[in-house]
Amino acid sequence: MAYYNCLLFDVDDTLLDFGAAERAALGEMLEHFQLPADEETIQTYQTINTALWRSLEKGEIKKDKLVHKRFAQFLQAIGKEGDPAALNEYYLSRLGEKAIPCEDAREVLKDLAEVATIAVVSNGVERVQQGRLTASGLAELIDATFVSERMGVTKPNRKFFDSALHILGVNNREKVLVIGDSLRADIQGGSNAGLATCWYNPRGQENASGAKPTFEIAHLRDLLPIVMEQEELDDVGNPAKRHMV
Repeated sequence: MAYYNCLLFDVDDTLLDFGAAERAALGEMLEHFQLPADEETIQTYQTINTALWRSLEKGEIKKDKLVHKRFAQFLQAIGKEGDPAALNEYYLSRLGEKAIPCEDAREVLKDLAEVATIAVVSNGVERVQQGRLTASGLAELIDATFVSERMGVTKPNRKFFDSALHILGVNNREKVLVIGDSLRADIQGGSNAGLATCWYNPRGQENASGAKPTFEIAHLRDLLPIVMEQEELDDVGNPAKRHMV
């Protein structure tokens, strides 16, 4: 029996390459509205967007305010006129079409689905995340999707994870593992809920935060020996009866 039989995965930069998707969608949006598309302009948007998402994680701003405010601040920063709501809507529609899986994501989820229930836990925009997971082909390997705007609370608040586990019917928290790239949202959030955590850190970034992951990996395939017992590892890739929580 697997060491962990309920896996809660973040989406952006854990299962799907958000950086590549963001740049592609942003470039299309800037071109459509005839705005500058140089590197400095893109960096300006990303700086504003990152700061606002950090405020969301701290509970300082709501999601509906964030997606409007980021483009209002962006237009002001680059000295251009425009409709922030129109920019946001076009950007989200393009972003929802960009589905670039992280390295080995599909293969690893397929293997893990043999021994565990797999759920997604995300602070992203629900329609965008659902669209990207479906387009990537990963949705068929996921049992449940939990997004903050539907949950009414964001990671790292423990209520997010408590609600997800309640809906999944999971009582044994010792068998749950949270996997994500964000030390604050995923690792600290999982810790807040009393869950084991795995920091996906492919770039080898330094952990200068107070969050302490149970595990740290550089490749998604490194999850297999963390989740599976040796007998299950030996059987990776072979048909097997799925273990349900």
